[in-house]
Amino acid sequence: MHSRDDRLQGDSSVSSIDMASLLLCAYELGDWINQSAEVAEYQYWNNLVNEDVQVKGLLKRFAKAKELFEECERFGRFHPDYHAAKDAVNLVQQELDELECVARFKHAEDAVDTLLYDVSKMIAQSVSDTIKVPSNDPGVKGGSCGSGGSCSCGSGGCG
Repeated sequence: MHSRDDRLQGDSSVSSIDMASLLLCAYELGDWINQSAEVAEYQYWNNLVNEDVQVKGLLKRFAKAKELFEECERFGRFHPDYHAAKDAVNLVQQELDELECVARFKHAEDAVDTLLYDVSKMIAQSVSDTIKVPSNDPGVKGGSCGSGGSCSCGSGGCG
């Protein structure tokens, strides 16, 4: 039997067996997640959003409004059209958000994100209670690094 120290010193046969087993488990976990109700709901609403004619039209308007806003933004809030361009982007975004298929898609997307976070948290906590788990939600303790928040990760991208 190999000790922990043997594995740390580079016993590649143990590492490759462990990695192969870990990889198989990861694929199995991925399959379970892909078969979940959350992913099925996400895929359903994603397909509806991608096929919706009204969404496509609003996305074109949004892209044009965003392009104009980014042009204005280069000069800052002192650009004469800055506020109007920003308002136009927000208006189209609001119109998109008011569509049922978009609202349900975003809700389904959040559910999948929560599922993935919960699975990641369980895996991390099975190793140690102090391991930080990345999250897309800046309000979650131990959220993702480099998101502009402050943490103590020492990566240089935080706080």
